Order: sequence, then C-alpha cells, then structure tokens
Amino acid sequence: MKHLVAPSLLASDFGQLNREVEMINKSIGDWLHFDVMDGRFVPNISFGFPILKAVKAVSTKPIDVHLMIEHPEQYVTAFREAGADVISVHAEACPHLHRVIQMISESGARAGVALNPHTPISSVAHVLENVDLVCLMSVNPGFGGQKFIYETLLKIKELKHIINERNLGCLIEVDGGVGMQNAERILQAGADVLVAGSSVFKAEDPLEAIKDLKELGSDTVLA
Repeated sequence: MKHLVAPSLLASDFGQLNREVEMINKSIGDWLHFDVMDGRFVPNISFGFPILKAVKAVSTKPIDVHLMIEHPEQYVTAFREAGADVISVHAEACPHLHRVIQMISESGARAGVALNPHTPISSVAHVLENVDLVCLMSVNPGFGGQKFIYETLLKIKELKHIINERNLGCLIEVDGGVGMQNAERILQAGADVLVAGSSVFKAEDPLEAIKDLKELGSDTVLA
C-alpha cells in the first residue's frame, strides 16, 4: 500500500468550507487533516467541535484531528464524538502521555502523538508500541504556510529505524511545509503520511496537486 496524503483544511478557503471538503472527497487523497489550536499551546486559534461536526457531515474521508492544545485529555471524548477518526496529541502538552494515548484508543479513534521540531524522538520512545501514528512537525506549529525545516529528515530516519528495529506498526506523518519540492525526500527518509496544506489549497489545480503527491514514490510502503 502506498503512502497516504492528508490535505490540511487549515489552508482552505473558510468561506467555502463545504466546497473545499467536497473537493477533497473527489480527490485521491486519503485523509482530511483537521488542525485544532487553542491560542495557548500555539499562538493561534482555529477550529472547534461545531466545525468538525459540519465537516464530518460532508466528508467521505477519515478525519485526522491534530490537537495543538493544552490539556487535550479533557477533550478526547468530545472530539471523537464530533467525528475524529484519528486523534493526535502533543507530547509536550501531556505530562501523562501514556494515559492520554489510552484514552484515545479506548474512544475508538486511532491514537497519534505529535512532536514539535525541537522535541527529540527519544521523548516518545516508550509509547511507540501504543500509538498508531507519530506526527513529526516540520514547522513550528500554529500557522500555515511556513517553510519546511529540513532537519526533520534526520528525525524521520531516526524514527523509521526504531520502528523497523522493534517491528512496530505505527505510521510516520509529516506536517508542515510539505509540497512537491520536498515530498520525495520526505518519503525516501521513511514517512508514510504527507500532510499538505498550502501546496494543495493554494495550487492552481488542487485535485492535480493531490494526485501529484499521491503518485510520488511508487515503491513506498507503509510501515
């Protein structure tokens, strides 16, 4: 099975949200990436439960919810009920990370853990058996349209080595500044899921942009 492409709704036209979700439905993209920001963990505020419910009512793709918020354990159940199929929380926001991962799994969603660019892979080494996904931020979270931090490639390789060495099944997702200019290198480093925002929604032909990302690295296989 090929790598997954998850267009990020944060880069969409909010005034045409229904149309943007319908476009993703028609695409060969795999997931719809949904960023949640609280203005505290990151310096911005984005979507909440009502928007997620509205998107879920239209979307035919699994919804990949990325919680960039403080105290995510307080909201796991509500986001699952609102339509999240995948829920990722930041290791930096969870002093009791293992407990939060268990909560996500028990809710019925796939559990993910996200890392900021400066956070080492070692910080999640002891929970990898319990997660379905590790989201490596390749920009500083909080805003769309940032440039890819190329040191992330080293983190992808390090994480991929650990996953293979321990024969684990978790996927590596890369989020931030992903586009055709770097996607092939990201996949070669070991990524399984490409989150693409501006490179899709700001493209002249978003459907073609998703197709181009999906058709890269035909020999890439999920972990």
